[in-house]
Amino acid sequence: MVIERRIQRHQLTCFLKVFNRFTDKPMGYLGNVSEGGLMLISQLPLLVDADFELRLKLPGADGCVQWVDLTARCLWCREDMTPNFYDSGFILYQPPAEYLKLINDLSQYFSFHPLQTSA
Repeated sequence: MVIERRIQRHQLTCFLKVFNRFTDKPMGYLGNVSEGGLMLISQLPLLVDADFELRLKLPGADGCVQWVDLTARCLWCREDMTPNFYDSGFILYQPPAEYLKLINDLSQYFSFHPLQTSA
């Protein structure tokens, strides 16, 4: 079954940790993000068709940690190219504004911006 992606995804070259919101235990790392979903890279396979409560802990400019809480459903899970790791795809339920800002910030940070020259 071929599924065409309609939402642009942004690959992350540096990974951000993802935690279980209720237990605060690490679940894995962000692999990529989109407005409606994310890919998690973990050391254990995750249950497909299950809902998860996720938390991203982002470094703030003032040294404080900012939490972004997400409710997501795991749509698929498969072995990663790296041995002993798994990739899992999630759809997000009503992603908060902080998550959408994160996507924008990551896109800006990892994108090439040509220098502007004055005429």
